[in-house]
Amino acid sequence: MEHQHKNLKNASLGTRIIAFLWDYVIVSCYLSLLFGVSFIARPMLLPLFRESSLSAEITGFLLITLPVYLYFSVSEGSKFHATWGKRKMGIMVVGVRGQPIGLGHSLFRSALKFVPWELSHFTIWHIAIPSEFPDYLIYILLITVYGLVLIYLISPLKSKNKQTVYDSIAGTVVRYKYENY
Repeated sequence: MEHQHKNLKNASLGTRIIAFLWDYVIVSCYLSLLFGVSFIARPMLLPLFRESSLSAEITGFLLITLPVYLYFSVSEGSKFHATWGKRKMGIMVVGVRGQPIGLGHSLFRSALKFVPWELSHFTIWHIAIPSEFPDYLIYILLITVYGLVLIYLISPLKSKNKQTVYDSIAGTVVRYKYENY
C-alpha cells in the first residue's frame, strides 16, 4: 500500500535542530511554569529532592522528563505526526516506508531519543546528593551522555536516510511534508 508521504525528502539535520529549538520554547515555558509553581509547593517538594538521589531522580522524572517525553510522543504519534516545532518547520515523523506511526511506535522512538537526557539527570542527582555510586562510575556516565549526544548529532550526517541512531532503531525517518523542500 502506497502512503502519501513515501516519496518525500528526508529532513536535514539543520531543519530538525531548528524544529527542536522551536519545541524547546514550549519545554522552556513548561519549565518556567513548573519553577513558579515549585515556590508554592516547596514544602512538599524539598524533602523529595533532599531525601535521597533516588527520590530526587524519581521526582525529577515525574515532573520534568515524563511531561516532555509525553509531549513529543503524543504529538508525533498524532494525526499530525509532528510536534509544534516540526509542524512549524514542515517536517513530520513517519515509518521508513512512509507509513504513519502510531502512539506505541512514537513512545518507543521518544524513549530512545531521551536516553541521554534522562541519563544526565540520573548522573546529576548522584553528583548533587551523595550516593553509593563511586565517582569513577559517575564520570563514566557523564562521558556516556556526551558520547550519545554526539552520536545522535552526527548520525544523520552519516546516514543515507538522514536518520539518527534512535530513528534507525525505531524504524522511523523525519521527512518534509511537502515536495518543495
